[in-house]
Amino acid sequence: MSVHRGEFERIRQVLAEIDPEQPLTARELYELLDEHGEAFDSSHQIATILGRQSDGTVEVIEEQPYRYRISLV
Repeated sequence: MSVHRGEFERIRQVLAEIDPEQPLTARELYELLDEHGEAFDSSHQIATILGRQSDGTVEVIEEQPYRYRISLV
């Protein structure tokens, strides 16, 4: 679990820098992270990491495609 926590913190750090106004899809997050030098295997990996955050820091908006809002506080 600590490995996944580190991955989540990398995502959260990039989002804190840019502070997006709207929820993002896993694909949008994947591309954004890549632009900021954070390498992940796929958008599926991003979705898996965010789906594991059940402590309220991630809101999953179940549209097609799913969108994610990450609490930055």
